[in-house]
Parts: sequence; C-alpha cells; structure tokens
Amino acid sequence: MTREQRLGRVFVELADTLVDDFDVIDLLYVLCERSVELLPADAAGLILADHRGQLEVMASTTEEARVLELFVLQNSEGPCLDCYRTGQPQVNIDLREVEARWPNFRAATIEAGYRSTHALPMRLRGKVIGVLNLFCARQVTLSEDEIALGQALCDVATIGLLQERTVRQGEILAEQLQSALNTRILIEQAKGVLAERAGISVDEAFALIRRWARTNNMHLQATAQAVIDGTSDLNPAQSG
Repeated sequence: MTREQRLGRVFVELADTLVDDFDVIDLLYVLCERSVELLPADAAGLILADHRGQLEVMASTTEEARVLELFVLQNSEGPCLDCYRTGQPQVNIDLREVEARWPNFRAATIEAGYRSTHALPMRLRGKVIGVLNLFCARQVTLSEDEIALGQALCDVATIGLLQERTVRQGEILAEQLQSALNTRILIEQAKGVLAERAGISVDEAFALIRRWARTNNMHLQATAQAVIDGTSDLNPAQSG
C-alpha cells in the first residue's frame, strides 16, 4: 500500500464516525494512533474540553504520555494549553524558548523520555474543543507538510465530534463529551484491574480491552465495565 493509499484509508476511518451512533472515545484513540503512525512522533495524547470548558485527558497511546498530560493540566503549564487558548499550533518551538516559557513542563518531558513536543488544535470555524499532543523521543522539527497533515487529521476528527446535528443541538454535544469522559474513567479503572489480574502493563491491558471490544462489536464503555465487574470472559492470555 502506498502512503497516499494509506492516507486515504485513514481519513475514511476518521470520517466514518459520521453516523448517529459512534464510539466517541474510540475515535479519539484512533486519532492519536494514526498521528503516531503517519507523523514523526513516538507517542500522542489528547485533551478535550467538557461542556463546562474543563480540560480532561481523554486518550493517549502510552501510559507515559497520559501521565505527562495529567501533569500539564495539574500544573497549568505547557504548549498544549497555549494551543487551546489561542487555537494555533504550537510546533517547532526552540528548546531555549520552551525552557523559558514552561520550565516545569520541560523537566517533566525529559523525565518521561521525550526531547520535543508539538501541539495541534482540534478546531472548527474558530471553535476549539481540544488539543492533540505529539511527543518525540528525539528533537524533531516538523515540516510544513507534516504540520498540515497533522492539522488535517485533527480537523476531520473534530468534524466527527461537531456534526451539524450536534452543533444545532448543544445538549447532544455536551452529552457525548460527558459520556466520553465517563467512559475514560471506566477505562482507566479497567486497565488497572486487568493489569493487576493478568500481570501485564497498563498499556497492554488497554490494548487487550480495546481489541476485545472491537472483536465482539462492543463499546469500550461496556467492555470496561464488564472487566471491572468481573463479568467478562476476556482472556488475559490474548495480550500476547
């Protein structure tokens, strides 16, 4: 498959969520995963604003990325927050500028094993609903084409969340985002339960939960709840 063919499939995958009933939280994970696949990043994470404008960590490709994003929100410091406030990408920022503007964030990224980060807004017609963060293990400068691609992925995913019917009906959007937040909390609990039960990492636990949900045509929320309740016949041996 050529890169152009792969790009086409990814955009279709993101746009295919434009239906009445789609899994919001899974869409956010798909955006993170495809961004790492198509851009020179080692991990990705996503923060989203709920109906009150409160930012929450909603998806990440690794546990390290999730913890780093939690650090950003708890300390109110980092390029993703500036990206959310301005609606403008925060990319290719000189290391000295990063050190001067966000010293605590810089120290946390180094401790997590990353040397550069980039933030792209999830926006539509001036409305910013979240930020996609890219984490790189080495110093990476994104090209104009890579920035444009990353922004295009964010734009398509944003459209998936802000369909015309949700734009017209603010209540539906608020309900979807709140549901996604509730699902994220359940997933974090289920990851911990399964990781402890199976003796695997939390990243492996989530991969297993997500694979099981897709294989059995179940929403992540229902699968996570079943893991927590102990009613799922999910087999930890599948983690391999």
